[in-house]
Amino acid sequence: MGPRKKSSTMTSLNFAQWLELLANFFLLSLLSFGGAITVAPDMHRLLVQNHSFLSDVQFSASIAIAQAAPGPNVLFVAVLGYQAAGLAGMAATLLGIILPSSLLALMACRWSSARTSGSASWRGIEAFKIGMGPVTIGLIAATGWILTINVPGGPGWTYILLTFLSAILVWRTRLHLLILIGLGAIVGALGWV
Repeated sequence: MGPRKKSSTMTSLNFAQWLELLANFFLLSLLSFGGAITVAPDMHRLLVQNHSFLSDVQFSASIAIAQAAPGPNVLFVAVLGYQAAGLAGMAATLLGIILPSSLLALMACRWSSARTSGSASWRGIEAFKIGMGPVTIGLIAATGWILTINVPGGPGWTYILLTFLSAILVWRTRLHLLILIGLGAIVGALGWV
């Protein structure tokens, strides 16, 4: 088995580009309320629009492949980084997205537990938790929009409608999410969309 060839879009990063990628993913990490997937639109802007490390199709495919694999939800960041710039890109994106949010969560938990005791709760902490719900929903909706409009063949209204209907079904019914994923796989395999 010979050495692995670079894809035509995979680029080598110099140290300055690596630091820039790492710094950008550090910032995205601090905005990723609800998980790394919520900042996928900004990852798209950075990797596809600003630096042309990936195409729209590669970006969407990388997320789909990583989300289909078992394991943590954040794996798609490693796939994006690897597709963009090999192992150096994978290290920059993964370290950047995991390290700051993990440290911030650790500090916030320690700070919060030092200020709440037993059943007593601090109002500011509760207000923050409640306020982050709509922010997370908005970020996930933006991610869904980016992934829906960047399908091969252009932004079809069929995809947008299916995404909207799926969101409504998950929100308003007790239908299990895996059933919708299975139905989506069947629809795609049959070529109906």
